[in-house]
Amino acid sequence: MRVTFRGVRGSVRMVLQTLDTMGAMHGYGIARRIEQVSEDVLQLNQGTIYASLQRLQQRRWISATWGTSDNNRKAKFYALTKAGRKQLQAETANWERVAGVMGRVLHPQIGS
Repeated sequence: MRVTFRGVRGSVRMVLQTLDTMGAMHGYGIARRIEQVSEDVLQLNQGTIYASLQRLQQRRWISATWGTSDNNRKAKFYALTKAGRKQLQAETANWERVAGVMGRVLHPQIGS
């Protein structure tokens, strides 16, 4: 089952995590990396990824520089900033909390 993200808050964390793990990447590469890591379960359309990148850049969580892609095309490469790394930690903690709560709701312990 594939899940398509359209403006989902979790996509911000995935973009930040990808940049933290892989270093500077262009938007298409970020989307493909997320699909690869999720074993093609998560699909980010181009509109979603570029809108997220623009918001992240406005918040100064990522920086952008122009460069040349692997196929020799001009591309904007995005990298995580110090503020972005701090936000990634906060986003990760929040998602871990949400996942824990959802686990307890979906699998309640009888007698607890």
